Amino acid sequence: MGGDHGPSVTIPAAISFLKKQADVELILVGVEDVLRSELKKHHADKLPRLNIRNATEVVTMDDPVEVALRRKKDSSMRVAIELVKDGSANACVSAGNTGALMAVSRYVLKTMPGVDRPAICSIMPNQKNGPTYMLDLGANVDCEPHHLHQFAIMGSVLCSAIEGIERPTIGLLNVGTEDIKGNEVVKATGVLLRADHERGKLNFYGNVEGNDIFKGTADVVVCDGFVGNVTLKAVEGLSRFVKSVFKQNVMSMLGAVLARQALKKLNPERYNGAGLLGLKGLVFKSHGGASAYAFEWALKRAYEAAAHNVQEHLSALIAELMPTSDPERQAH
Repeated sequence: MGGDHGPSVTIPAAISFLKKQADVELILVGVEDVLRSELKKHHADKLPRLNIRNATEVVTMDDPVEVALRRKKDSSMRVAIELVKDGSANACVSAGNTGALMAVSRYVLKTMPGVDRPAICSIMPNQKNGPTYMLDLGANVDCEPHHLHQFAIMGSVLCSAIEGIERPTIGLLNVGTEDIKGNEVVKATGVLLRADHERGKLNFYGNVEGNDIFKGTADVVVCDGFVGNVTLKAVEGLSRFVKSVFKQNVMSMLGAVLARQALKKLNPERYNGAGLLGLKGLVFKSHGGASAYAFEWALKRAYEAAAHNVQEHLSALIAELMPTSDPERQAH
């Protein structure tokens, strides 16, 4: 029900995804009459492996967090997350209000032991034809070193599970590669990550800069939510600007046709779907303005995470890697 377009986008995406994945069952959560009406439009009201769970309320994109938490207890968002909690679903995917989704997920599912704050993790394209995992992308604007340290551990686990990389390299986003560069939080985080690297716990590459994200310098790039969200929105804006340039005249359009395969890599819709890491359950956030094509990618991300038992890997490795007594954490 969430996002800018609601069922007119999420249901076509769900139908398309279901037809491609024979081992998936989807539970559509929302106002039942609205969902059934939309399904009938696509002649999919009797599609197998697709069920409806009624929810009488909807969290709007401008609802304050307290409304989603305290007043709308039968919202589609909350019901979907509760399905993950009780084991009826392996993962939840929502295009709704990000702040509300994070708050409700944290309230219903709780965080894993040792994790203070969940982080939003997604992927960016890089020159090595692979993904660069990046977090946090907006959940935590103000962070302390132990938060970034936790993000690094969670990002490493997700990348390892999905990509099959035994020891993913971790880059700490900074204004320079030298250890003396950056603010005090970043410098202190570098100390923690270097200590983990020396103990063989994490594969810390070192400081990386913004252009390293797309070079593929490190498998995982860690930053606070303010920097991550600005980076994400800038990339989305640049991608749309490039597409608009190719539509300026006939020659530009011809160039776009010739460069079609290359331009696909810049399409932000292909990278839609960000995991809320650190929760006791899998929750994925789709961009609110996502098209059906983009929302289907978010469904794919959630499917991959469930299929690769990411939650189990996160639980086990966070318990192993997360410091039980982090001096930096105690200091704050």
